[in-house]
Amino acid sequence: MDIQTIEEELHKTCDLETATFGMGCFWGPDARFGSLQGVIRTRVGYAGGTTPTPTYRQMGDHTETVEIDFDPAILRYEDVLRHFWRNHYPNRDQYKGRQYLSLLRCRGNEQLEIAERVKTEMEVELGERIETNIAGFTDFTLAEERHQKYYLKRYPKALEQLKVLYPEPELLLHSTFAARLNGFVKGIRTKESLLEEMNGWKIDQDGRAVLIDLFQRMKW
Repeated sequence: MDIQTIEEELHKTCDLETATFGMGCFWGPDARFGSLQGVIRTRVGYAGGTTPTPTYRQMGDHTETVEIDFDPAILRYEDVLRHFWRNHYPNRDQYKGRQYLSLLRCRGNEQLEIAERVKTEMEVELGERIETNIAGFTDFTLAEERHQKYYLKRYPKALEQLKVLYPEPELLLHSTFAARLNGFVKGIRTKESLLEEMNGWKIDQDGRAVLIDLFQRMKW
């Protein structure tokens, strides 16, 4: 069984939603949200501005942003937002310019309504006003390949082992397994908790065994 088939099995029963947000440097949030059960894919990029074709060196008025695809049957949008607001400082005086702005781009009226409701709830929890830049989604530009799954890429031995299953960078970008590994090496997930989750993945038994065996044998 090839890795594309295994990953497709992870996704095929999911009616996925997408969340788009900025909360400082995008490397950390990519790892944090990639660790959450219910998150299927993560990617980092640029959003919120008007500058055409932004890059890391020429971002213009855009913000470093994370996008996640998630299964709302496991992780609701409300819970995504609670993780978002609990894990960064959402006031503008914390940021210089727009690169690290607290930003939320909602896809449709339902996400906007949920965002305003959860924002009010979180202001009570945090004990201060939230100044996150909230608006409807317009566009998202994917960041350069070196920024995707950044912490995982700091382990070249592990990447060499992953190439057996993921020979192309595009495969890692869209991988649930890679998203979990990125959070694992950042210290957000333990080996035991990740193995427990993987054992519950609703995929072919042989495919699950391939991923678990690789994870357990990986040299860092």
